[in-house]
Amino acid sequence: MAENADGQEKSESPTDKKLADARKKGQVPRSKELGTLLIMLLSAMWFLWLGPDMINDFVKTTTGGLSFDRDHAFDMKKASDLVFAQLKSALWMVMPFMIAMLMMAVLSNILVGGWLFSTEVMAPKLSKLNPIAGIKRMFSLKALVELLKALLKFVLMSVIAVLFIYSTLYELRLLGTVEVMVGMSNAGDLLVEAFLVMTLGLIVIAVIDAPYQLWHNAEEMKMTMQEVKDEYKQTEGSPEIKGRIRRMQREMAQRRMMQDVPNADVIITNPEHYAVALQYDATGGDTAPKVVAMGIDFLAAQIRSIAVENNIQIVRSPALARALYYNSEIGEVIPRTLFTSVAQILAMVYQLRAKKISKLDDFSNLPVPADLKQSP
Repeated sequence: MAENADGQEKSESPTDKKLADARKKGQVPRSKELGTLLIMLLSAMWFLWLGPDMINDFVKTTTGGLSFDRDHAFDMKKASDLVFAQLKSALWMVMPFMIAMLMMAVLSNILVGGWLFSTEVMAPKLSKLNPIAGIKRMFSLKALVELLKALLKFVLMSVIAVLFIYSTLYELRLLGTVEVMVGMSNAGDLLVEAFLVMTLGLIVIAVIDAPYQLWHNAEEMKMTMQEVKDEYKQTEGSPEIKGRIRRMQREMAQRRMMQDVPNADVIITNPEHYAVALQYDATGGDTAPKVVAMGIDFLAAQIRSIAVENNIQIVRSPALARALYYNSEIGEVIPRTLFTSVAQILAMVYQLRAKKISKLDDFSNLPVPADLKQSP
């Protein structure tokens, strides 16, 4: 099990934030052995299939460059034009091969770890100049694995080379007994075969290295329980801070709510524990009364006090007050099933304002739908 610098056990899977931060820093699994294998394999297959054509083009280019007349020999401009023409021809000859190698280098690099471009990797780091850290890296598990891979590659390539030379010993002896062009052709074939065989030998290294890099990166990304807690506090905030923020938000909401109480048309009360301030603006296009403020106990007392200061009618209706409090939201219209009850109160409030009546009726026992009633 992996441990961090403090000796704590890394037993937790990495969070999404940890993985995202690691990718920004360029910390993703990479298998150099897989990339080397694919590039060399493509090179071997390229020379196996297209090598003869490339050799013929190279012979033609070389022959053309060495075949010139007297004018080219004594005219510097013509001689330089000939050289540049041969260089251009050689460049176009190798360009497809170079492009193919470049594409394979990019593809092989993203097979393990995916596509990533990070500027942080290119930034200079003074920590890399620390000799103590360098010594630690030299004797780390990663350095030991790299050493074992290098030894394995050396032994494996040596064995493959010896076996290939032994199996083609007869063909090698014949190279000196045939014509020059035939011998060069046979030698080229043997070199391509040797390159292909030794490249296939790297499959063993790549098959071991790619899974190891994935496992090693997963172990490196694991977190301790304390790291998970610290990250949660950084992203979500500590419970104390979150509680303080929620408390401040409630206080701000209450202050805004109290500022809207003077705009209410009526206050429905319990009368002591609940208070709900309602507003209805028929000229503004309101389809129903809406709640501008509500509260219980101390907050309800504040609402009633503001109502008295602003000459807003306070109506005692316990069942309706509880129903409005538990089934309404501030800034929203009241439930449809309470329209009739509230309309009765508002109608009399408007008549009282117009001095058409001298007092309000008693709404203490105003009926409320059974599904909206709340226990006192």
